Amino acid sequence: MQEFKGAKILTANGENYTCGVITIDKGKITQVGKVEVGEHPYSGMVITPGFIDAHCHIGVYEEAIQDEGEDVNEMTEPITPDVRAIDGIYHEDPAFSESLKGGLTTFCVAPGSGNVVGGQICLIKNRPSVPDKMLYKEFVGMKVAFGENPKRVYGSQKKKPMTRMGIAALLRGALVKADNYNKKQDKERDLGMEALSKVLEGKVPLRAHAHRADDILTAVRIAKEFNVKLVIEHCTEGDRIVEALKEAGVPCIVGPSLTTRSKYELRYKNYATTVKLNEAGILTAIMTDHPVIPARELRLCAIAAIREGLNEEAALKMITINPAKILGIDNEVGSLEVGKSADFVVWSGDPFDARTRVKEVWVDGNCVYREE
Repeated sequence: MQEFKGAKILTANGENYTCGVITIDKGKITQVGKVEVGEHPYSGMVITPGFIDAHCHIGVYEEAIQDEGEDVNEMTEPITPDVRAIDGIYHEDPAFSESLKGGLTTFCVAPGSGNVVGGQICLIKNRPSVPDKMLYKEFVGMKVAFGENPKRVYGSQKKKPMTRMGIAALLRGALVKADNYNKKQDKERDLGMEALSKVLEGKVPLRAHAHRADDILTAVRIAKEFNVKLVIEHCTEGDRIVEALKEAGVPCIVGPSLTTRSKYELRYKNYATTVKLNEAGILTAIMTDHPVIPARELRLCAIAAIREGLNEEAALKMITINPAKILGIDNEVGSLEVGKSADFVVWSGDPFDARTRVKEVWVDGNCVYREE
């Protein structure tokens, strides 16, 4: 058993301790509570849950490498539900070790947005190892994309989809094909259809790349039509259709907000989107879209939202327990509670002060980073 006594503890579950203690045993949290103020080993520090990047391409879009390390988009045809992000992750991507300095313990790694159906999204934990040991959950969502990216990739080839109509038609067609596959009694295995079948069965959601309000609404429309779960990724114009998102009950993952307006779809990008979604009671997370924004800077994205009016408690939740809820892992990680995995970060001070440093990172009860 190990004990961490004296730090301010931000649990992300609504109960914080000015001077607290966490004990862990066999990779799990066994106690979270308060202690008397005094001289303790972690006095003056702050402990939070490990941060979760709800949408990124770490390991499949390697840093400092061009074509050799770009395994994020299988852009040979627009419908590729059979490809899996885990098969493209390079465990020695330096971004993993760098992101420990930002408090990142869990990543949701997705294929890119060049295809209408991009493939299977996985979860990994930031523990130095080979890919299979880093793997946390193999299949947590099916990447689909709306808007400019699929149009640009395939429109330049003069093939479908050249329009938003074509994108929607292809996605509908893929879901119908999967439904027909399910109904067949005698069939040859089709890995892509098997994966899409899990979407139709409600086991995993569609994770929809959508910036513009019209694309977001199309995603909502198709999800309703096929009665499937949906998560909106990027959600740049989500603040313009808050009521529609609230009515649909759709979780949103916002970002990457620390970028320039590099394309037309980002013309209304602003840092207050998370504020408006949060005020509406919509389950919201913040992402980096690494390498668009380095994963280690996830908290800077949260700090930017705080500057625009998001309260600090909500900001912490958007990079801890909220993504855990969206990803279906909130019973295991995302907050500091008894029985959950011992994934946490020890900070030198206030984590939402940009000057604060990471002192230690613990994953599954093992120290994976300590500041020298």
